[in-house]
Amino acid sequence: MDPIIVSHVHLRKIEEDDLPRLCEFNLEPDSNRLAMTIPRGADAFAAHWKKVLTDPNVVAKAILVGNVLAGSISCFKHDGLNNIGYWLGKEFWGKGVGSRALELLLKEIHSRPLYARVATTNRASLRVLQKCGFVVQSVQLSPADDRYLECEETLLVLK
Repeated sequence: MDPIIVSHVHLRKIEEDDLPRLCEFNLEPDSNRLAMTIPRGADAFAAHWKKVLTDPNVVAKAILVGNVLAGSISCFKHDGLNNIGYWLGKEFWGKGVGSRALELLLKEIHSRPLYARVATTNRASLRVLQKCGFVVQSVQLSPADDRYLECEETLLVLK
């Protein structure tokens, strides 16, 4: 973990100008391989984020390192449960940015329990969540759909 980088991580509201760069992050092949996701095309990405940004029940933040957009992090309902999700640009992996962003979001989100779903093979994301206090609740096979590939998925909870 690079303490200089981590000390410069902060969150802010996602702005319309962030969406093109976030869409680029969404297209990164290694990110999709790790997350077991199918990237969204530009139109689907824009439609998704329009819904996210207008939903009063979603907390969605841009992750910045200094003044550079590094990704996004959010809290949203999934199957009636409060879930956490995040996506980082590849150039910010392995530097503590994800862990710090999650720590910052958890200071803003006071409701518990919180859940996160991660492809079991995504060890880095599992470490980020566990560093922030999430514990494994279950592991299951998740079927493919229009966004996700079939994979073994770990459900984590923060109580």
